Amino acid sequence: MYEDFVPERLAKLRTQKGVSARDMSLSLGQANNYINNIENKKSLPAMQSFFYICEYLGVTPQEFFDEGNTYPETLKEFIAEARQLDPQSMQYILGIMKELNSRK
Repeated sequence: MYEDFVPERLAKLRTQKGVSARDMSLSLGQANNYINNIENKKSLPAMQSFFYICEYLGVTPQEFFDEGNTYPETLKEFIAEARQLDPQSMQYILGIMKELNSRK
């Protein structure tokens, strides 16, 4: 299961961040094809490297493996902003979200 999940999730989160596999590899202090090898299922990262990958992507390991959280960075930002709202504003935003979700 994770043999496919990790490469696909990595590619998706990296693409959302708008960075190339090569640039990410070099930013992590790895060979220029490091991330490409993971995304092409040629290798999996060691545990320590996985934590560095998560840190680079701005996600926790839990968020990395949460398939239902398609945009973890955006959700984290959304929650941080929501925490600053007063209860009435939060209810208003919640109503908008429910309305948008009911249209799907």
